[in-house]
This record gives sequence, C-alpha cells and structure tokens, in this order.
Amino acid sequence: MTSQITVDKADEAPEPAPVPAPAKGLRGHPWLTLFAVAIGVMMVALDGTIVAIANPAIQKDLGATFADVQWITNGYFLALAVALITAGKLGDRFGHRQTFLIGVVGFAAASGAIGLSDSIALVVTFRVLQGLFGALLMPAALGLLRATFPAEKLNMAIGIWGMVIGASTAGGPILGGLLVQHVSWQSVFFINVPVGIIALVLGIVILRDHRAENAPKSFDVVGIVLLSAAMFCLVWALIKAPEWGWGAGMTWTFIVVSVVSFALFAVWESKVKEPLIPLALFRSVPLSAGVVLMVLMAIAFMGGLFFVTFYLQNVHGMSPVDSGLHLLPLTGMMIIGSPLAGAMITKMGPRIPLAGGMLCTAIAMYGMSTLEAGTGSGLMSIWFALLGLGLAPVMVGATEVIVGNAPMELSGVAGGLQQAAMQIGGSLGTAVLGAVMASKVDSDLPDNWADAKLPPLSEAQLDKAAEAVQVGVAPVPPKAPPSVADQITSVAHDTFMSGMGMACLVATGVAVVAVFVAFLTKRGDNAEAGAGVGHI
Repeated sequence: MTSQITVDKADEAPEPAPVPAPAKGLRGHPWLTLFAVAIGVMMVALDGTIVAIANPAIQKDLGATFADVQWITNGYFLALAVALITAGKLGDRFGHRQTFLIGVVGFAAASGAIGLSDSIALVVTFRVLQGLFGALLMPAALGLLRATFPAEKLNMAIGIWGMVIGASTAGGPILGGLLVQHVSWQSVFFINVPVGIIALVLGIVILRDHRAENAPKSFDVVGIVLLSAAMFCLVWALIKAPEWGWGAGMTWTFIVVSVVSFALFAVWESKVKEPLIPLALFRSVPLSAGVVLMVLMAIAFMGGLFFVTFYLQNVHGMSPVDSGLHLLPLTGMMIIGSPLAGAMITKMGPRIPLAGGMLCTAIAMYGMSTLEAGTGSGLMSIWFALLGLGLAPVMVGATEVIVGNAPMELSGVAGGLQQAAMQIGGSLGTAVLGAVMASKVDSDLPDNWADAKLPPLSEAQLDKAAEAVQVGVAPVPPKAPPSVADQITSVAHDTFMSGMGMACLVATGVAVVAVFVAFLTKRGDNAEAGAGVGHI
C-alpha cells in the first residue's frame, strides 16, 4: 500500500539531472538555506507568544474590551491553522522559494501595519493577515529543507529548525516584556519589519527553487473549501468552548459541521484527479502516527504551558520578564537538545528518541502537577528543563517522520500537515485542559472558601470569584482587611494549584499515550528524494 506514495527514482527519473555542488556558491547551499529560512520561521513562531505580553497595553491604549483582545490571539491562530495545508499545496504547485518570499514580505508588511493601527479592528484585521502569510511561510520552509539537504543531514537540519521554533516560542514572553516595558507595544510588531527585510534579502540571494517533476498542475478548489471549513469550525469550537460551555448547542453545532466537512472532504479527495491531500498519504502508518504524535505533544506542551505563565505571574507575583526568565531552563534544553536529537535520530531512527522524549515529557508534566504555591525556583527549573529535553526529539523526529514519509511532490502539504497538527493540538490542549481546570476550581472553591471561614458568597459572586481563581488571581475586595485578604489569597492560590495539578495530570496521560504512538513511527521512506532534485 505504501508503494503508492513513495518515489521510485529508478522509474520516475532514469536520467536524473546532475546534482549541483551547492557548497561552492551561495545559492542552494544547504546550511545557508537553513539560516535563511530560520530567520523567517523565527518571526512566525515568536509572534505566537510575544503578543500575549503586549495585550494588556494594547487593551489600555486602544480602549478595547477583553473579547477584542482575545481576538488579537485567536484571529492569528485561526488564520494560521485554517490556511497551513492549502499554503503547503501552493508551495508544491508554484515552488517553495516563491511561496516563502511572499510569506516573508506579507508577514513583515502586516506587522508594520499593526504597529501603525489606531483601532482594535485594524489590529485584529492585520493579525489575521499575519496568520495567512505565516501559513505560506512555514510549510515552504520545510519544503526547502527537504529538497536541499541530503538524507543523512536532514534530521540535523530539522533539529536546528525545531530549535529555532522552540526557542522563539519560549523566548517570546521575555522579548515581549522587554519591548513593552522599555519601548512600546507597537515595537513588538515593528521588530518584524527589519527581520523580514533581512529574511527577504537572504532568501533572494541564497534560496534555490525546487520542484518535483510530478508536482501538481491544478488546484482542488472544492477540497480547499471543504478542508478550510472543517478546520475553521473545529478550531473555532475549541476557541469558543470555554465561553459557550462544552455542552452548549453552539459548541456542538460547530463540531458536527466540522466532522461533516471532514467526511465530505475525504469523499471528494478520493474522486478528484489531483486532490489537495491524496488519501493514500495516510496509508503510511508512520506518517499518520507522526501527525497524531504532533497533536498529542502539542496538547501536553501548549496546554500545560498555558497555566505555567499564570502560575508564575499571578501566584508567584513575577513580572512578565521574570516569568520568561524562569522558563529559560525549558528554552535552553530545547536549544541544546534539538540538534542532538537530530543527530541521534539519524543514527538510530526515530522510534526510541520519540518514545523517550514523550516519556520525559510525561515525567515533567507529572512533576509540574506536584508544584505548590510556595515551590522554589530550583524545583521548578528541574521540571521545566526536563520538559524541554523531552520536547526536543519530538519536535524534530515527528517532523522528519511526517515530511520524510511523504513523496517529494507533496513536501509542502506534508509541512502544512505538521504545522496544522501542532496548531490543532495547541488549541485542543488549551481548551480541554482549560475545561479541566475550570471544573476542578468550580468543584473545590466553595468548600475551600467555607473551610477558611470566609464571608459567604452568593452564587453570582462565587462564579465571578471562580473566574479569577482559574487564572491564579485572588478575588480580594478593595477594602478587605489585611488578614481577610491574606486568607482569600491563600484559598485562591491553593484552589488554582489543585486545578493546575489536575490539568497537568491529564497532560501526563496524553504524553503516556504518545509514548506508544511513537513506536509506530519509522524513518522516512522518501527522505532521500531531496538533495538537489528538480532545481529551477
């Protein structure tokens, strides 16, 4: 069955074009290509977290509501998740170099426009455009790496690529805090303009276009519409579920529409001549396992990390910069571990490193479930470092498994699948673990409040207090005596910690499931199809 999606070089290209010696010049040089695409990828990964620090300043400056500010983040991730696979197909059709450069220019231009915006509506609009151009950029970067690097060096390249994403994601709060605190919230977006110009110049000089001989020649418009509708409804339901409620009719309406759209998409793809995603791709068990693994990893990582920022800032009272610095063990281990993981996967294959990485992630999430309001920085750092060490081989290995098990002409689609899986997993993790947290807080807060002999609250007051406690904030009334304020703070923080502990335990279970999924992966059958094929 897998033979339908593998590239047989003997049959497809009996007289392959001679592979150039890229090391003798700038254009097409593998390591310079990696450097060029890493600059662009860094912008997109950084913007996933850096903006969260700027949101309070944006809200105050533009007079936005809380719902408006949520859209600054949700609009970006929604556009990114919906467009990734289609954007990967565009790269396969028109060339990854062109798609990457358009993505860089559009992303930098949208960033500059946000900095110049004087209304929340314009900020949200340009954030959506940022997400769309980021979707063009990310799969194209993977497609370029796949086509440029020989098989024996691809894992190392993906390792460094994963390191850039991990470091940018984790470093966002630190850089964002510094910029907002010492410059302005606009600087968080303006910084992408010079970075984008550098990425554009490097891309024009260094990147070489690569297209497979049997690259798609047409567009599956119906498939694009169906998949986009399915992805939109799924991610939208996950974003809105905490507000609407998991049992609400609107939540399930969007979920049902998503499932129906996915089903129609699958039927259509089996009939169309040049499908957006050939279903035969998923006959590759390793590729399918890689996609599932990426979703599970993102659920555990993004969902768990979501609460850690509230824990550091609202329970420990740290500034955004300090909380970012406390996450340096996680960032540092990802930076160190990603290239090492790439070398390890090249030597022994992905199964053991992937399973070991998810096991480390499970242990780290279990350790984080034991944290208390007064836990010191030393113990926190151990669990954060172990989490970074566990995530590194998964970011690298799952990416290689997905991209390497897809044929060369679908490398962009495979890159889009990898990124879409991560976005869906992150949204799912935040939504599901958020629901676990809310349920635990709603269950524990009334008893904890009564046990502390605090003044009784009405049902409406209790609901409002629970909303505050879910993000680690103590609902202390303005004129409360110091002794009462201390008691409320103690109850709020203890209740938050019980909710966070339960959420981290669920994340632990997800990571344990991922350990077994990792054993279904294997080295990419088509990794050797790159390295100089189809230069233009």
